[in-house]
Amino acid sequence: MMLKTFNINEMAYNEFSKFCKEHGISMSKQAEMFIESQIGIKKEVKPEYLKKFEKIMKGKYHKFNTVAELRKSIEK
Repeated sequence: MMLKTFNINEMAYNEFSKFCKEHGISMSKQAEMFIESQIGIKKEVKPEYLKKFEKIMKGKYHKFNTVAELRKSIEK
């Protein structure tokens, strides 16, 4: 890991910082992932993750667009 300095518009930095804090994500990790996506670095996905993802995709979920729709599906 290395420490690098970038010149970034203050307003953009502050807004992105706020966004990251609200969503519990790391600003530096987001910057790293953006750079990797731009230069085409592909990371290997761990087999354990693929198994978990497959289980999630096969799950039975109910789609709803509003709280009212969710309530209806729960009450049935």
